[in-house]
Amino acid sequence: MPTTYPTPRLVIFDCDGVLVNSEPISNQVMVENLARNGLPMTVERSMELFVGSTMSGAMAKAIELGADLHEGWIDEVYAETYEALRAGVALMPGVMDLLALLDAKQIPCCVASNGSEDKMRITLGQNDLWARFHPAAMFSAQSLGVAKPDPGLFLAAASHFGVQARDCLVVEDSATGVLAATRAGMRCLGFAPTGTGENLAAQGAEVFSEMSEVAALIGL
Repeated sequence: MPTTYPTPRLVIFDCDGVLVNSEPISNQVMVENLARNGLPMTVERSMELFVGSTMSGAMAKAIELGADLHEGWIDEVYAETYEALRAGVALMPGVMDLLALLDAKQIPCCVASNGSEDKMRITLGQNDLWARFHPAAMFSAQSLGVAKPDPGLFLAAASHFGVQARDCLVVEDSATGVLAATRAGMRCLGFAPTGTGENLAAQGAEVFSEMSEVAALIGL
């Protein structure tokens, strides 16, 4: 028989690639920037390397691979990314229906992201979700000074809502985020709208491919 779980008392969403379809845009910017700095790669390779990481982590990894990055590069690539995202980024299909269901069942939800609040202001703001989550239900690694795969970001969210880790559900799309959830002792659903999600499963996630599946996975 399949494992059954109690309904979560808090749902914690990653932002990029879970709530908003921003990863292709951000990684296209990364590819174009790194090409100018001596490190050519495809968007697919960029997503393999950088999805789920902080920008400082991405910088260190790119330098290790041969990019010639200068001091101030992080501010530069943030500015380029924000400009591209302002041109338009869509919500992931099914997100609003899922949020409406959680509201109807009176299950609180929040966002915990390795991205900056400025980035979330752009992506969530143009989709009418910034006001929903900010500031009381938004946890940014840049603001809190702790980033996934450290579990501290998720544990801070749970503490804020007064919910035990075992009663939380995390929705993630990166192995880094899944590892953070596992380390926090939280159940994690790994969102893989394309591909098999084996990298997510390897870190302990239950893989799903469409937001419409979440209701059944959490007993709603």
